[in-house]
Amino acid sequence: MDVLLLSRIQFALNIAFHYLFPPISIGLGLMLVLMEGVYLKTRKEKYHQMTVFWTKIFALVFAMGVATGLVQAFAFGTNWARYSRFVGDVFGSALAAEGIFAFFLESGFLGVMLFGWNRVSAKLHYLSTICVSLGAHFSAVWILVAVSWMQTPAGFAIQEGPTGPRAVVTNFWEMVFNPSFLDRLFHTLIGCWLTGAFFVLSVGAYYLLKGRHLPMARSMVRLALFVAVITLLLQLISGDSSSRLVAKYQPSKLAACEGLYHTRPSTPISVIGWVDAEKEEVHSIKIPCALSLLTYRDTTTPVAGLDQVPRDEWPNVPVVFQAFHIMVLCWGLMFLIALGGLFFWWRNTLDSKRFFLWILVFSVLLPHIAQQAGWFTAELGRQPWIVWKILKTSQGVSSSIRASQVHGSIWMFSMIYLLLFSLFIFLLDRKIKHGPTPEMEEYRNPLEISR
Repeated sequence: MDVLLLSRIQFALNIAFHYLFPPISIGLGLMLVLMEGVYLKTRKEKYHQMTVFWTKIFALVFAMGVATGLVQAFAFGTNWARYSRFVGDVFGSALAAEGIFAFFLESGFLGVMLFGWNRVSAKLHYLSTICVSLGAHFSAVWILVAVSWMQTPAGFAIQEGPTGPRAVVTNFWEMVFNPSFLDRLFHTLIGCWLTGAFFVLSVGAYYLLKGRHLPMARSMVRLALFVAVITLLLQLISGDSSSRLVAKYQPSKLAACEGLYHTRPSTPISVIGWVDAEKEEVHSIKIPCALSLLTYRDTTTPVAGLDQVPRDEWPNVPVVFQAFHIMVLCWGLMFLIALGGLFFWWRNTLDSKRFFLWILVFSVLLPHIAQQAGWFTAELGRQPWIVWKILKTSQGVSSSIRASQVHGSIWMFSMIYLLLFSLFIFLLDRKIKHGPTPEMEEYRNPLEISR
């Protein structure tokens, strides 16, 4: 394999592993705000213990996210130096804003949220929880500014410099609010909220199965189910908006998602199937006219196929097709699971449905699979461009590295990530099995202490 392919594999490995943790942080941030808000409203001890328990897990996930995120910055300088030189002016402002408005806010209040239960008032502690959650969300905002700009660049000009051309920001706010930013932001954040909701749902179901912490477990499951259903409905709306935006700005990506090699009127949508790249056709169960209807709101307008794009600009259609449909499948499974959970909760029979509770336990995997599949869809779907229609991926890789160096680093990262993930699972498993217990002095109920 050449340097380009190895560098792409290395970056995919690094970012895929890192992206296991920020969605949990963002999703748990929202859940913590809701849990502590309910606690302040009801004054029930179970919500206090629930918040303390999930705060500890949030801290573990936050530490993993920071440790794995640092690697990405170094990769830009080692493997993608030409790309970094080209986008440095654009990314510099966005990543600086993330450090100022997001990371400092999140890390600054994290200590108060973790250790301030009997050291500050209940309202001030709740404010710190809100600030930590906002910090996690703001971090996603500025990262997605940079990512969205790569997909739909705006607010810039190309300047020739001593080391080659580079993109220079001409309008900061136009660069920030590039055409795909808001759709991509909401779609990603909703996915993160789903990740947090299904994490809480999984642990609550586990405690119900084991007959432990039952009052708190029931409250966990109930809160998580309501958040899951609402966010799944929002994700449906967001996904529809994102697809129409892709059809407008990146038609070859949408064509790859549906395996459309040929433009035809009344374009159907594929439910499930596979792509034969050699014969340039897709074998699938189709819904007639559905893609035309979803994209253009009528049943006859053709959706552009790959025959409208030069062949050397085609993405890897079989991979993009499967990644996209895996993401959609995960949404469908999560929606059915959430509706089933609400139904059994309404019938007051959820505790006795052991088989369904095991489904809830393992449903924690679905948001992560959907997140990874969605990221692969977005990034592989824009190939061969690293900055859409401006800079190709082959033009962004460093010229001074060798294939053997990248190959060696892939093995090194794989071993380190395996050890890190094993440690994370070990610590997470220990915290969940230990469960929430009556707290030591530093975690005691602040309302009781004040009395």
